[in-house]
Amino acid sequence: MPEYKVVLLETDDLMHANSGESNFNESAYYNFYDRKNCVGGFVRMGNRPNEGNAEMTVCVYLPDNSVGFMFKRPEISNNDAHNAGGLKFEVLKPFEHHRVSYQGKLCMLKNPLEMAEPTVAFKNNPYATCELVLDYYGTAPGWGGELREKTAGGWESLKPSGDASQQFAKGHLEQLGHAVGTLKFDGAAHDFKFDGLGLRDHSWGPRYWQAPKYYRWLTMNFDEGIGGMASITVNRDGSEHPGGFMVRKGQPTVNISKVDIETEFAGEQQLHDRIKVTCAIADGGAPIVITGKVLSMIPLRNRRAGIVTRIAEGMTEWRWGDKLGYGLSEYLDHLQE
Repeated sequence: MPEYKVVLLETDDLMHANSGESNFNESAYYNFYDRKNCVGGFVRMGNRPNEGNAEMTVCVYLPDNSVGFMFKRPEISNNDAHNAGGLKFEVLKPFEHHRVSYQGKLCMLKNPLEMAEPTVAFKNNPYATCELVLDYYGTAPGWGGELREKTAGGWESLKPSGDASQQFAKGHLEQLGHAVGTLKFDGAAHDFKFDGLGLRDHSWGPRYWQAPKYYRWLTMNFDEGIGGMASITVNRDGSEHPGGFMVRKGQPTVNISKVDIETEFAGEQQLHDRIKVTCAIADGGAPIVITGKVLSMIPLRNRRAGIVTRIAEGMTEWRWGDKLGYGLSEYLDHLQE
């Protein structure tokens, strides 16, 4: 009988072959928060080579709760690298050392909630030049991978199957990290020596943002040795897929088998504001209960085939017992169908 298993390979931290689907996507994402300076953010690039463009996002949360933000769809002709629109990701040593850099403009939003209507927000707010350079070091093993078949030559990817328009990613990995570098606005007018923790992910395979019914994705770092991720994805058929992991220094990474998320929503847009997440551990240990409060929120939008999808990005303060942490809480919902 063939043996199938979710396997993470060292080569998964590099670029993958374009499997040919019209919505083939290879994306990398990094988030980070410097608790000393109260500055954080995330960057993402999703290559869509068969559509001829990439989705490029840069988002910086500042101490006064304003947000610097940019989204573009720069042209690309292949899937050789994540390097477009002024944003660049380099894998210097897989799972150990990456470099993130951006040179370009950000729209400076005193009220980040205005990004619910991006055309208006980009038109009515000022811009600043931004230079971001971060060295991103892994602080825990990578988690995730791709369902593969064991063969005489090793673990091999499966042939594409199913409706690509209903898929969200063939493979996916995540890793906790430590980001060190510089963040500058308008030259040296606002210069941060950045030193913070975060989480990165990397996905490959067919993707539309509209494929799942909704999801919640919670990332958190309490210190360099303690952190994790908890998520729930609900598919269009109603099936629910919880997941995630917790890392404690000196102990094996543990998988999360069940996730219960209670959310308080706030404001006219009903965006998530307070969160309580209860995680059951796969090895049968005591459940982990973590509470969160969103410090700064920006709602992002994606539209396809008449569906308006909101991806709400909250920089969040987490509490786990006496531990204080930070990270991103990301909620995807469809507003109109």
